[in-house]
Amino acid sequence: MAYKMPDQRWLYDLFRRVDRDGSGAINANELQSALSNGTWSAFNGETVRLMIGMFDKDRNGSINYQEFVHLWDYVTRWLNCFKSFDRDNSGNIDREELKQALTTFGYRLSDSFYSIIIRKFDRKGAGSIYFDDFIQLCVLLQSLTAAFRQHDTDQDGWIQIDYERFLTMVFDVCIV
Repeated sequence: MAYKMPDQRWLYDLFRRVDRDGSGAINANELQSALSNGTWSAFNGETVRLMIGMFDKDRNGSINYQEFVHLWDYVTRWLNCFKSFDRDNSGNIDREELKQALTTFGYRLSDSFYSIIIRKFDRKGAGSIYFDDFIQLCVLLQSLTAAFRQHDTDQDGWIQIDYERFLTMVFDVCIV
């Protein structure tokens, strides 16, 4: 079934409810309390800040209604993707489901790297990753891959950069 954006009136009403201070914009705290990762707990604060950074076109630290519409669409598309890999409908993705997802996305990673990913993004220590952490992981992988490819001019999977260039690349991608 194809995804269809919700009615604009419904989305605007949701935006107004989330905008608790009535400022006409949603900050990270307001957005965090409005989003659910399927566990009846708020989204990971790092994921929320990452998304605000992605959609805050005027760079004022909050998102207006139009930016919220794009963010809503983005989150909904990720949710559909997440659900397609959550084969057991547990509300989280275990190591094998994650491996299937990332392989489908074109990543060829070692088992030891999957252990690192699970350790980094499994905030609950359950051996699995929840929806909000899945978004954060995927956005981080996409961003780091794009940064790597800028230096991998012959597309052979190898780059040679100095330490400061490496740090700059990582900090540009990872720190919002």
